[in-house]
Amino acid sequence: MPTGKINLAEKLALFDTHWDPKVVASYNDNDIMVVKFQGEFPFHKHDNSDDFFLVLEGQVTMAYEGYEDVTFGPGELDIVPKGIVHSPRAEQEAKVLLIEPKGEPNTGDTGLEAAAKDSI
Repeated sequence: MPTGKINLAEKLALFDTHWDPKVVASYNDNDIMVVKFQGEFPFHKHDNSDDFFLVLEGQVTMAYEGYEDVTFGPGELDIVPKGIVHSPRAEQEAKVLLIEPKGEPNTGDTGLEAAAKDSI
């Protein structure tokens, strides 16, 4: 049975927290999530998976250890290869779509407790 359409703006309107991804769909053992960024997330890496970031609203800067920062806005994406140390930040609130393998902690190797990744 088809899942039907998913309105990302409606899903994003359901929560106000930052750095707290919400699963809106699943695709081939991946979670498709929406999240709001504001401020700076700690530098971290994911040893076993790439990180996919698509900006829906706002602007995000991805800082890389040993590489130039990348700034991207609505309709633009950045893919962080596995093993690359990175830190996303947004001076003003940004709304982002993420795709990650199910069970991948959003905190990477920071030692911080991962967000629960509730489904909405």
